[in-house]
Formats: sequence, C-alpha cells, structure tokens
Amino acid sequence: MKIAVPVTINNQIDEHFGHCESYRVYTISENNLITHQETIPSPQGCGCKSNIAGVLAALDVKIMLAGGMGDGAVNVLTQYGIQVVRGCSGDATAVVELFIKGGIHDNGISCAQHQQHHGDGQDHVCNH
Repeated sequence: MKIAVPVTINNQIDEHFGHCESYRVYTISENNLITHQETIPSPQGCGCKSNIAGVLAALDVKIMLAGGMGDGAVNVLTQYGIQVVRGCSGDATAVVELFIKGGIHDNGISCAQHQQHHGDGQDHVCNH
C-alpha cells in the first residue's frame, strides 16, 4: 500500500493540500511497516487543477492523509481511486504510523475557501 502526505520542508503536514512544498509517499508493507519513502515535488498552482492526482495514482498511491482540502481536490483524488483522510497535522511520518495502526479517520470537513486557515492552534496529530 502507498500513502501520500502533503508536507512542508520540515516534514510537517501542510495545512492545505494544494499549497504544500512537496508530497511524501510512503510504501507500507503487509506487516504495516514503512519500507520506503520518496518525495514528489508539488506542481505549481491549485491542487485540484494540477496533475498531482494523476501523478500519485501512477505511483499506486491509494490514500492521501492531509490537513485541509477543498471539495474539488477531494473529488479529483477520489476519481483517481485515492481515499482522502482530512484533519491531520504534525509530523508526516508519525501520522502515517498512527494511520496504519488504525488511529486516524477522516474528519469529513472540506475547506470552504482556499485561503481559509485550517488549523485550530492545537498541537495534535490528527482529528480522529
């Protein structure tokens, strides 16, 4: 299984999927261990209008763990067979490890505007 996470330069989950520095793609073994990581540069522009969904799908990514994301991006990723889990924050690797242990679920909240602030000021890993 492969999981993608939009990240900042210091491996923190970006508050908004379409504005991240890059995407970290984690390969997960059958034993639920991270066996490989790779970094995919973020395309310029809005996440829902970029080609990132196709790029990630071509890499066989099945899950996107993200902070905030608009409905357009959710729809595009879903069309490519990528399940979206919103409401995540903190260190990307820690969030992936918590997800594969079953500790994270989608918060169901989409961003109303691209400029909207998505964090709640709390130092947490994910809404679950």
